[in-house]
Amino acid sequence: MILICYCIIFANLIQNCYNMKYFSVLASSIIIILTLVGCNSSDKITNSYNKQSIIIDENGDQNISITRGSSFDHPTFVIWIEDLAGNYIYTVYITKSYASGSYQYELVNDSIWLNSEGPSYQLAALPYWNQKKGLINGVEIVPTIENPYIDAYTGATPKTNFSILNNSYSEASEYRVLLEINQLGDWNYYWTNTKYPESNAYKNSAQPSLIYSVVIDQNSSEFYLNPIGHGDPLGFSGKLNTNLSTLTTAKEIIKEIRVTIK
Repeated sequence: MILICYCIIFANLIQNCYNMKYFSVLASSIIIILTLVGCNSSDKITNSYNKQSIIIDENGDQNISITRGSSFDHPTFVIWIEDLAGNYIYTVYITKSYASGSYQYELVNDSIWLNSEGPSYQLAALPYWNQKKGLINGVEIVPTIENPYIDAYTGATPKTNFSILNNSYSEASEYRVLLEINQLGDWNYYWTNTKYPESNAYKNSAQPSLIYSVVIDQNSSEFYLNPIGHGDPLGFSGKLNTNLSTLTTAKEIIKEIRVTIK
């Protein structure tokens, strides 16, 4: 649209210059318009590569780069490390609201969100990770204000593409990097708001969490996480369901997850 406007302006200037026979005016006009178009294109390129850097260790050798998908809208997510047998080792990063149990908007009952910060118990948000990491303080499987999860780097959900700089796991030559993500209220034709009417946890979650994974080894320096399944839609278990055919927009929250090792 902007380019069309420039063309219209350019055509008018040519007509005026023809009538006035001022070649210098035409030359100046061409330079101005080309400069404007060039600046506009440069801004688009700059904006398209805008990325937030989360530095856990400035001397780290592992960079986890996440590119947002078309459905990315303040999701809850967690990144962690496992051995090849599926044993949990440690959490790399988790969104602060989930780790603290305190959200920007407090949830009352199952559907009333207050316009003030407060607690929210999201059992179905990240159920696969919940069961992997075990009880917090021997009490809660889900982080709460009374029992927050403090054993990982936390932060707000980034608003742009982002990368996390961290030290790679060095205790084994091969290990897994996993990511679980969930966007509350993400309904579709299969995961409807009447599917589990008795479950408040499901009513908040809608499409279940999506889990990504990749094996890191010493044969390469670049790896890509791929979806391997979804979590329990009710949040009760740590079961991994490998059937992803019913998930739609949940698959579009993230476009790419890349791990590079220096």
